[in-house]
Amino acid sequence: MQLDTLIKNGLIITAADRYQADIGIKDGRIVALGQGLEGADEVIDADGLWVMPGGIDAHCHLDQPLSDGAVMADGFESGTRSAACGGTTTVIPFAAQQKGQSLRAAVEDYHRRSEGQALIDYAFHMIVTDPTETVLKEELPALIAEGYSSFKIYLTYDDLKLNDREVLEVLAMARREGGMVMVHAENADCIAYLTELLESQGQTSPFYHGVAHSAIAEREATHRAISLAELIDVPLLIVHVSGPEAIEQIRWAQGRGLRVYGETCPQYLMLTAADLDKEGFEGAKCVCSPPPRDKAAQEAVWQALESGVFQVFSSDHAPFRYDDPQGKKLHGDEAGFHHIPNGIPGLETRLPILFSEGVVKERIDATRFVALTATNPAKIYGLYPRKGTIAIGSDADLTLWNPEARTTVRNADLHHAVDYTPYEGLELTGRPVLTLCRGRVVSRDGEPTAAPGHGRFLKCDKPQPARPRGAAKGF
Repeated sequence: MQLDTLIKNGLIITAADRYQADIGIKDGRIVALGQGLEGADEVIDADGLWVMPGGIDAHCHLDQPLSDGAVMADGFESGTRSAACGGTTTVIPFAAQQKGQSLRAAVEDYHRRSEGQALIDYAFHMIVTDPTETVLKEELPALIAEGYSSFKIYLTYDDLKLNDREVLEVLAMARREGGMVMVHAENADCIAYLTELLESQGQTSPFYHGVAHSAIAEREATHRAISLAELIDVPLLIVHVSGPEAIEQIRWAQGRGLRVYGETCPQYLMLTAADLDKEGFEGAKCVCSPPPRDKAAQEAVWQALESGVFQVFSSDHAPFRYDDPQGKKLHGDEAGFHHIPNGIPGLETRLPILFSEGVVKERIDATRFVALTATNPAKIYGLYPRKGTIAIGSDADLTLWNPEARTTVRNADLHHAVDYTPYEGLELTGRPVLTLCRGRVVSRDGEPTAAPGHGRFLKCDKPQPARPRGAAKGF
């Protein structure tokens, strides 16, 4: 067989193994693994490089319509360009239902926004904000069967949150239909109470966002979500976990044998509440929910990554420009924290940060890095083994890393459409030097090489991790 591409001499690292081998690629898929492979139109010498599955960023926001007038800086073109340059080959952003809107209409609108724009492959999660009878009995079951097998629900934000009864009904539907449920777990009433109290005292700078979004509110909502899922006997994933309070709840559930999964993000490893307390309005750049906590919380997150409490490491890329009346300054540069759009950019920096701070500093090993950033997301969201591994028959989604290259994070060097990065000046060791999506080189030496439209929409299978234990009946 004449191969399209042959990658030679690299150290292959998967979630399970490390070994030296050549990789043969034909028609966008891996067709051969072995020593001394020959016969290809293109040969890539990976001597001295680590060859890993392309990253899957399973939690990011691109061109998502918002009800408050804010506008995300990144659509599918700039977002996937940035992701590719950071070693990511698949993204899963959100088709968000607005209250009163059909969920299917939201999915159809998101297809219009993404069509022909992506440089790398992509799937959709859904966001369910209005679980009407039609949504629960007709739209969601049909969409899950059609390849949209995961969705997110919120326990906070007035325009997104569900009450407990609605959560139970959504969980019961997920159990019947085999969907994976993601939960943003913060207690809305706690946040509202603290926000009103702080505002009454004139404490409205970005720093107080972290005070209002208390770790206790995150802990309570995490425990409540787990309890509701246990009642229904359905797996769920708690997203963007910020510190030990919520981690304890997830660990407790896992110790009871419940299928509860956890996700965290770079901001909870690298930022603290002090980053919200910068001079003037600068702290707005780091306003996200849940907010960064303190150094002790960072250490707890690292320990949970290492010990297996977390299965997924995502960016939660939520791209709002800082100096923009449709971004962080939607309500001006003296706006109270409650009116600052939530979210920070991170698509391009996610993998290099975890590699440098985790693998290079020996907090996690390279196989764990691959599991957290590629293999586990592929399994949890119904894309494995097509994505997330290096195996014969899998898509040739590969990232070649120079484990010793040193870089400094500069927003001027990044490829998103945001006017800042919260990691400006961070010195990193290790970087992706070549990224292939389905056998096509999409970035080289940190610069994009593919055109919009190379990326394909992915239908997701019903994931095995979403299957119930079978302890409850009748739901």
